[in-house]
Amino acid sequence: MGYSVHPSGHLELPEAQDAAAVAAVKAAWHGRRGWYKPDADAYAPGETLSGIARYAGASITRDGDRIAFGHDDEGDPKWSEQATAFYVAIAPFVRTGAVHIEGEDGARWSYTYADGQLTQQGCNGWDGTGEPFGEPGPDA
Repeated sequence: MGYSVHPSGHLELPEAQDAAAVAAVKAAWHGRRGWYKPDADAYAPGETLSGIARYAGASITRDGDRIAFGHDDEGDPKWSEQATAFYVAIAPFVRTGAVHIEGEDGARWSYTYADGQLTQQGCNGWDGTGEPFGEPGPDA
C-alpha cells in the first residue's frame, strides 16, 4: 500500500558532497514516517545517495557531479514524509537542476534547485501541499 511515484530529472550535486548529503538526508528522516527505519537501516560509512534513493521512491545514477533520477524498478517506489524530506535535505548540496514527480493518480509536481535553494512547482499528489512541508495547495 502507498502512493506510487515515477521521478525523473537531473541535478548537479558534486560527487565530493555525496556523503554529506546522505548524512543530511538520514538526519532529516528521523521522526518522519516512511520506509527507512533508523533502527534497522543505520547509517553506514560510504553510503551514497544512489544507495538510499529507494527510500524516497527513486533510483539515482551518478555521472561525475551529475545525478539522474528515475523510477525504482527494483523496489516498490512509494512516497512518504521521508521522500519529501529527502528532496528538502539535499537542497544545500545541489547547484542546479530539477526533479519531476508523477504520482500514481497522474498528479505532477517538481522540485527546482538553484544555488542550494529548493522551489516546488505544483501540488504534491501524495499530501496535496504546494510546498515541501507547507500548506496544502489550491487543488488539495
